[in-house]
Amino acid sequence: MKKIFIVYGHYNDQSFNAAIKDTFIKTAEEKGHKIDCLDLYKENFNPVFSGEKPGKEVLDHRKRIEESNVIVLIAPIWNFRMPAIVEGWIDKVLAPPWAFRFKKLFGNYGFPIGNLKGKKAVVFCTYGSPQFAIRTFFLNMPTKRLRRGVFNICGITDVVYKRFFAVPFVSQEKRQKFLEIVKKTALNV
Repeated sequence: MKKIFIVYGHYNDQSFNAAIKDTFIKTAEEKGHKIDCLDLYKENFNPVFSGEKPGKEVLDHRKRIEESNVIVLIAPIWNFRMPAIVEGWIDKVLAPPWAFRFKKLFGNYGFPIGNLKGKKAVVFCTYGSPQFAIRTFFLNMPTKRLRRGVFNICGITDVVYKRFFAVPFVSQEKRQKFLEIVKKTALNV
């Protein structure tokens, strides 16, 4: 049994992101995993970071991460990034020196040392664009940034990234195929 911390970032309970969340939770619970789901919109998370020390809410989220084996992010990609509420959560919660620190090499140069080693991350993202456009014209920017610029820096190297393209334009049958991928991912977490 694994403890899974889900960070959910979509405002609409009828969205395909909600279907991903519900499918993942149901499948993972049926397999015996324990789920802790944070719905950023329902909890009215304030994503604005102004350099303040972590408050109770951020410290609570960090504690929940510490107690988990797996972190799951579920959100759409808007303008080549997750919604501001998720990006702000990343900035506030997965921040140094808690999630990573820098080891000085010389002068102003250093490299990050992740403090979240041993954890796994799963990212489910939906896109309005077709896969071809994201992979060719935009060089997989969201994937690279989340994998390398967020999780790898935090020490999480086991990252599963599932993307669902052209979601507003696909058939219900295609959406069901997408949800089968979510189920398989939950079964193999």
